Amino acid sequence: MCFPQFNRRGTLPKHGFVRNLLWVPQTPDWSSNGICQSLVLASSEATRQWWPQAFESTITVSLLAGVLQVKLDVRNTGDTALTFTGALHTYLAVNDIAQAQLQGLGGQREWDAVADVYGHADAILRFAGEFDRVYTSSPQVLSLQDGNGQLHISQSASLAQSVVWNPGPFQCTTLPDMPADGYRHMLCVEAAQVDVPVEVLAGCTWQGWQRFSVA
Repeated sequence: MCFPQFNRRGTLPKHGFVRNLLWVPQTPDWSSNGICQSLVLASSEATRQWWPQAFESTITVSLLAGVLQVKLDVRNTGDTALTFTGALHTYLAVNDIAQAQLQGLGGQREWDAVADVYGHADAILRFAGEFDRVYTSSPQVLSLQDGNGQLHISQSASLAQSVVWNPGPFQCTTLPDMPADGYRHMLCVEAAQVDVPVEVLAGCTWQGWQRFSVA
């Protein structure tokens, strides 16, 4: 997860610091429909070395029949408003990135970070080489076609952007935690807040989620 900063858009380490800290797992919530597992990270001396804000963040992963949902709650436990950017940083396994297609973002505002140009999304996104783009989130459910399989992707209105990323063959070789051909079998489709920071008033809680369902 990227929090409380997306990428290098600020003074914090890239994508913030919470992904490098230990979260505390809570008691799983089992039901006849599936399982929900929450993990909590609260502000501490470790977080205050980077960020002075008092907060409590909770990630809840819900696995139900045919559906996976990832939800982030950010509670401001301090006395002043806090602001953040971030993303749920979702990586999806695909059979072959050259054959994968993503639909649902057509016409949405697009920033191509590789070419640094703005435009609007094509009706169908295809992937050949490095792909790194930020989109205004779509009111439609996205559809990822991967071979004979199809995955539906939706996100809360509280997350204003969608980021789609694949490193391509060259950038993949520079990533120490990915095999040289790892780009062939992954696609990042993440719910994000990139352009305008979220503001959470003292004592209040913000919530955002992303949901995946098998067609």
